Amino acid sequence: MPAWLVVILFAIGAVGIFVLGLSITIIAKGHFIDSEISTNKNMQKLGIKCAVQETREDIGQADCSDDPSVGCGGNCSACDIDHSAER
Repeated sequence: MPAWLVVILFAIGAVGIFVLGLSITIIAKGHFIDSEISTNKNMQKLGIKCAVQETREDIGQADCSDDPSVGCGGNCSACDIDHSAER
C-alpha cells in the first residue's frame, strides 16, 4: 500500500471518529445542545443575559426589557448592535 493512501485512509478514519464523538450528545439525548441564552432554561435560572442586553439595561435604554415584543427580550439575535441606531 502506498504511503499517501495510508495517510488518506487514516485522515478519513480520524474525521469519522471526530464526527461520531461530536454527535454523541445528539445520539444519546435525541436533541442538540441548547446553547442559546434566550432559550436555555438553566442559563435563565442563573440570570445570564446576552452582553448587549446587559449593556443596554446598564445604560438605561428603554428598548431592552423582558417583553419579547419590545425587541430585546433576552434573545441575542434580537439584540444586535445596530438595533438602537434604527430607532
